[in-house]
Amino acid sequence: MSTDRQYWLASLMKIARPVLDALSKRELKFKMPVEAWYEDRRHYTHLEALGRTLAGISPWLETGPREGAEGQLRAEMADLARAAIFAAVDPESPDYMNFTQGGQPVVDAAFLANAILRAPTELYEKLEPQVQRQLGDALAATRVIRPVFSNWLLFSAMIEAALYKMGRDWDRMRVDYAIRQHEQWYVGDGAYSDGPVFHWDYYNSFVIQPMLIEIMDVLGDQFADWRERREAIIKRGIRYAAVLERLISPEGTFPPLGRSLAYRFGAFQHLALMALRQQLDPSLEPAGVRCALTAVIKRQLEAPGTFDEHGWLKIGFVGSQKELGEGYISTGSLYLCTTVFLPLGLPETAPFWQGEADWTSRKVWNGGSIPIDSAIAD
Repeated sequence: MSTDRQYWLASLMKIARPVLDALSKRELKFKMPVEAWYEDRRHYTHLEALGRTLAGISPWLETGPREGAEGQLRAEMADLARAAIFAAVDPESPDYMNFTQGGQPVVDAAFLANAILRAPTELYEKLEPQVQRQLGDALAATRVIRPVFSNWLLFSAMIEAALYKMGRDWDRMRVDYAIRQHEQWYVGDGAYSDGPVFHWDYYNSFVIQPMLIEIMDVLGDQFADWRERREAIIKRGIRYAAVLERLISPEGTFPPLGRSLAYRFGAFQHLALMALRQQLDPSLEPAGVRCALTAVIKRQLEAPGTFDEHGWLKIGFVGSQKELGEGYISTGSLYLCTTVFLPLGLPETAPFWQGEADWTSRKVWNGGSIPIDSAIAD
């Protein structure tokens, strides 16, 4: 195993294990601290921790062998993940989670749904039939929540995509509305506005691009007009991933721009996803993307104060900075950072894990040359 892959895997385990271990024992609400500005976040934070952790770890759980040191670890973590899901959807569990009260549950039910699409065998098919029913019922229960007129439309659509994958009844209108509205919100050069007004932030990577692409993976053939949109959606996704790569400085930093900075390197979920899909722009070397992301992970993960004394994430962008957390941020929210590790779903032999290469900004600032950048054609 390459040094970087070892580091990525160890880092993912450091972040994810406290969540999945506690929840598999039905002790998450007891063990996980809740750092937040408002007490009401306790109603949502545990589903946040589950959905977001599984969204990041799922490709690694789904792919690769079950023998050898990594394979044995994969099998162990998959068992913990399934037990965690059971704990979250079992009404008799002390960790039974809120899927209906307030608006936030539709967000993190969607991340849980996204995890299921990324690991359908490990996170759904291997569940006991009773747990499959309870999980489907929990996701469907979120339909009582009216999503905000923003990227939240995709949360409802993602849940419907997972219900379709499970063989349950699904609502075509919720999906169609999200797809059509985001088409209206496309502003060019690979970027969508988050609602009617464009914001400079990382929500194209946190939510919009990954969910649009993966919803279309599952449902894109349902209707001719959805099928026609799919190519443009992928093209935009390739462009936006290239933009994200250019935001990583030679030192492995990136601009602290916009909302939800406490998600840390989760800001690069979309770049990680396109690397996993092996759909990077031709101007990007997969190994260079790996090296860039590794530099970012190290800068943030190793900053003093990132974890508390028991290994739980603390609010912050670089270390512990509670003042950088918006009112909707709590401990569970922070686990969206795991989505940077999506390429662990690639085999060790993939070009992403092979060799060393500079990324765009490092090449330029060291005096090298790169292809001239240009905006996307549409």
